[in-house]
Amino acid sequence: MALSGNKSALARKLGICRQSLYYHPKKPKEDEAIKVRIQAVLAEHAAYGHRRVAGELEFNHKRIARIMKLFGLRPRLMRGRPAKANDRGRPPTGIPNLAKTICPIAPNVLWAGDFTYLPWEGSFVYLATVIDVYTREIVGWHVGLRHTTDLVIQAFLDAYRRTGSAPQIFHSDQGSEYVSGQYEKLLENLSVKASQSSKGSPWQNGYQESFYNQFKLELGHPKCYDDLGQLVEAIAQQLRYYNTRRIHSALKMPPALFRAKQEYKKTTRKVAPQSLIYKLINPSKTRNTV
Repeated sequence: MALSGNKSALARKLGICRQSLYYHPKKPKEDEAIKVRIQAVLAEHAAYGHRRVAGELEFNHKRIARIMKLFGLRPRLMRGRPAKANDRGRPPTGIPNLAKTICPIAPNVLWAGDFTYLPWEGSFVYLATVIDVYTREIVGWHVGLRHTTDLVIQAFLDAYRRTGSAPQIFHSDQGSEYVSGQYEKLLENLSVKASQSSKGSPWQNGYQESFYNQFKLELGHPKCYDDLGQLVEAIAQQLRYYNTRRIHSALKMPPALFRAKQEYKKTTRKVAPQSLIYKLINPSKTRNTV
């Protein structure tokens, strides 16, 4: 009875249930081996949680979560939710939120734009990006020392150059940079429909908000870079990492790989005739075609 009481007290002190004191792992060697692989993933991807680690290792996420908890493994970088100031004192634009009415099933249908700021030597460096909502890929970006209309226009033009086309719809918030008149004229000239979040509703541009939260976390504080050139290079490398190597939780793969797979599927559907498909599926059979 005294022994049972001691175990209960120990369990309470450790913050676990008493049954855990009797638990012996069924596969300790396997868990140890997987732990090493998890540590290798976390060393390369500092902000990965258990789901992305599971995707990288191609394991069930529940198993990875269990092993990470067992060995006390956590991502080295933990995400915060920084607040973003909105433009006050201006009336709403009246431009509807078209993004919430559609679900794109191809690239270059719906783009979303936004910008963020990075502290730098008593001032700020501003980064504007354009994301393709279907592929989740950052298709355009631009860095500047001021948050002007030109900053967001250059990011849009970068996306236009990289993809070779304009989207059907471009979504943004109601920041002054996007309602200057010059930006609307650019969209009009390219036959792009404008879409905007409701005033003071940053969650309606959630794709960009989510991206920036994670991007700034993984980039690190700008003060760790010696000069502006190093900071811009680090931004470029982080964007490349996001597009080509970092697993996106919604896609289960990096955005660039997802886009490439969609393009491959589209190409094979166009070029493969039915007779060729039949032969590939049934190599030992032939069929006459008229």
